[in-house]
Amino acid sequence: CLHQKGIRLILDGVFNHVGRDFWAFRNVLQQGEKSPYCDWFAGLNFHKQSPYKDPFSYECWQGHFNLVKLNLRHPAVKAHLFQAIEKWMTVFIIDGLRLDVADCLDTDFLRELSAFCKSRRPDFWLMGEVIHGDYRKWVNPDTLDSVTNYVAYKGLYSSHVDRNYFELAHTLNRQFGEKGIYRDLLLYSFADNHDVNRVASQLKNPAHLYPLYTLLFTMPGIPSIYYGSEWGIEGIRSQTSDQALRPHLNLGEFSHTAPNRDLARTISRLARIRHQSAALHSGRYHPLLVKSEQMAFLRETPTEGIIVAVNASNKTVSLELKIPETGKQLLDFLNEGDRFPVQGGKARIPVHACWARIMALR
Repeated sequence: CLHQKGIRLILDGVFNHVGRDFWAFRNVLQQGEKSPYCDWFAGLNFHKQSPYKDPFSYECWQGHFNLVKLNLRHPAVKAHLFQAIEKWMTVFIIDGLRLDVADCLDTDFLRELSAFCKSRRPDFWLMGEVIHGDYRKWVNPDTLDSVTNYVAYKGLYSSHVDRNYFELAHTLNRQFGEKGIYRDLLLYSFADNHDVNRVASQLKNPAHLYPLYTLLFTMPGIPSIYYGSEWGIEGIRSQTSDQALRPHLNLGEFSHTAPNRDLARTISRLARIRHQSAALHSGRYHPLLVKSEQMAFLRETPTEGIIVAVNASNKTVSLELKIPETGKQLLDFLNEGDRFPVQGGKARIPVHACWARIMALR
């Protein structure tokens, strides 16, 4: 049914650790050193006690001993995980995996995982959750197709909070510009997710959601929407819980009572525009203008040029953009019907308050 509607299914694969109730770990709890599964878990040591008073200690994820780290170098563990993936591919016809805490996974395991999946489906998509580090370590022909772009995530909201588009412009140019370190990578872009505060709670001005999401859908990368944020709902995590970020939503009711229903319609338009544009999908990134509350850039393929301009100020501004071609015009897809001439290698573009333009060079 999903595939008939053009939707692909990506499952969340948690392969770094398991809960203490995992059947193989329960067997170790019951049989101790006699368990055939002792080697399934990293750092198992029967000369120490765990914080749960087990007669052994073990490695866990970031100090959380309720999450027991797997030994991903053990052949039986890999066989168990790969058999599960093959079942998901066969029974549920999944199209890819989002790998939890991919930066904690053994690199050799990632290579084997990729080879296993791609041998069965060359287009199977592997995306990893990575927060810090050189993303090229994980995104390459031998391991993953993409990772989370946490650097750009930070710039997306803080450049609006601080009225400082120079931060985001610097990030995008460093990552995707002419000499960008990730120029040829398609990273996974987001404004918020299940681990960070909702972006609507980060912003001082709710109207900034509109230029922010325009940037998310037009900058290099693979844009994603965290459920509920398309309506501008808020949520702030506490020191001990993420539950405020993960509420139950009755979609039938919420679509009529959400705080910002216009935002959902705008995001739908942005998604359609991106879907129809090769330049927004994979075009080169060229900065055109940056000011504290305005920025513009060009996304370009050999056959298409798209110019994006955003305005985070509370008033309409007129931007003079240098355009690489003369004698053409700019056709606005976001504000349908608006056209602007390109004369002398320049175009003057008015952009409304807390709004944007997505223009094709024709």
